[in-house]
Amino acid sequence: PDPMPLPRLGRGSMGGTQSLALPLGKGPHQVGCADVMVGHTWQGLFLRLFYPCLPRAGAERPLWIPRYEYCGGLADFAHRSRRWCAPLLNAALGSCRVPVSWNGPFKPCSRRYPLIVFSHGLGAFRTLYSSVCSELASWGFAVAALEHRDHSASATYVCPAGAGSEEWIPYQRVPQGQKEFYFRNKQVHQRAEECVRALRLFEDIDSGKSVPNVLHQDFDLSVLKDSIDLTKVAVMGHSFGGVTAVLALVKEPSFRCAVALDAWMFPLENALYPEVPKPVLFINTEKFQTPESVAKMKRLSSRNSQTKIITVLGSVHQSQTDFTFLTGKLLSRIFGARGTLDPYKGLDITSRAALAFLQRHLNLEEEFHQWDDLLEGIGDSVVPEAPFCRSNL
Repeated sequence: PDPMPLPRLGRGSMGGTQSLALPLGKGPHQVGCADVMVGHTWQGLFLRLFYPCLPRAGAERPLWIPRYEYCGGLADFAHRSRRWCAPLLNAALGSCRVPVSWNGPFKPCSRRYPLIVFSHGLGAFRTLYSSVCSELASWGFAVAALEHRDHSASATYVCPAGAGSEEWIPYQRVPQGQKEFYFRNKQVHQRAEECVRALRLFEDIDSGKSVPNVLHQDFDLSVLKDSIDLTKVAVMGHSFGGVTAVLALVKEPSFRCAVALDAWMFPLENALYPEVPKPVLFINTEKFQTPESVAKMKRLSSRNSQTKIITVLGSVHQSQTDFTFLTGKLLSRIFGARGTLDPYKGLDITSRAALAFLQRHLNLEEEFHQWDDLLEGIGDSVVPEAPFCRSNL
């Protein structure tokens, strides 16, 4: 299947009140976020950092879609006319905000926070997983949500040195006449390398190097020095980002485990499967996977007894993105955003299973093992092993 179901937008989809109500994190920490861009070329790095922060009265909340250009990119990705689809998306979703403190004061911690590097899916960008990223940050993680520059984001940009301008990198389809595997395989390698560069960024900050943020934001990266535990680093992603996380384990020994949300396994070459050295938690939805993809996951779980595969019943591919929290029935139907499972319960299952897995493999002192049953697929709406796949998918 296509790695991200395409929205079917109709002109009448504005009917009724549409909004996006993202949940607050349930953990003990308030959450802040800041955008970080390092370097002036596509070889640099662009990410949104979610982190535990101190409470601040009247804190600003960031926009969920940070710029109008992303609406145009989503329209392109969905094979829709920018002329009407981008303004429609902007009108429906442009004013939605993420319930976190924008550039909020970083909360110091004597124990240091573990780090998660997060990779988005095809046609997405750095903010579309704010619900799961802020949930994990509320439990005491720093989460670096990348915006990939391999032409798989619906849109992204660089700020060339000295130009005072932006250069936008559009979403790119598989070129005609090119085999999809080779095109996507090259992208997944670039994405995994960006995950490794994100880790290097935090290592540089921790070593006291001055790392200028091209975006000139109010968040000073030097506050992260001595605050991130670089011995406890995981990589996580959804769909194309899920397989990116698996490949990042091969490329970087410092990543101790991966959490793959409904991973699109297609782009990874077979020769690399025996090379995956660390455990992976595959959290699948009920409707997306193909038999080929599931076989690849099982190949990894047969090699490593700590690799787990679970399926969340009543969920669809978009259930693991913020789109699942669209409150307007029309818009959520348009985006194929909801399964039958309540989205808040779906987020709960995903984040708690991930926390239990991370505690186990990052050796955390927290009591996330209270959710160990979820790792074994025990509980309401979750089952062990991969979803049942019909070969005609």
